[in-house]
Amino acid sequence: MTIKFIDTQGNPPRKLADVEIHFTHAADPLAGLKLVGFALWQRTHKDRPPIVTFPSRQYSVNGERRSFALLRPVSDPAEAERLRAFILAAWEARQVAREKGLSEDEANAAITDPRDDVRDDGQPRTAG
Repeated sequence: MTIKFIDTQGNPPRKLADVEIHFTHAADPLAGLKLVGFALWQRTHKDRPPIVTFPSRQYSVNGERRSFALLRPVSDPAEAERLRAFILAAWEARQVAREKGLSEDEANAAITDPRDDVRDDGQPRTAG
C-alpha cells in the first residue's frame, strides 16, 4: 500500500492535500486499485499535526446535514487510528523529502506499507 498526496493549492482554505491509498501488494485482492476521498487539513494552531478525514457521503435528514463514513473499522476503532497515523507519517516523510529537494513523485513515494517488502510466505522480498 502506498500513500499519494495531491496538492490542493490551499483551496478550500486550510486543506493541505487530497490523499489516495494505492494498493500495491501483489497478493492483495485490491492490488492495482486506489481508494480516494481522504483529505489532510491544517489545524488552526499550526504547531499541532494536521487532521486526516476519511471518505464520506453527505446526506440530509429534516434539513440537517449529516455525514456517513464510507470506510469504517470492522470491530476495533483503533484500526482507523492506525490508518490515520500511517497517513500522517507519510505526510511528514513527504515534507522532509520536499525539503531535501526531491521531485513531487519522489516525495509522494516516501512511504510504502512494509508488508509490500514481504512475500506471501512471510520471507523478505529480494530485488531481481
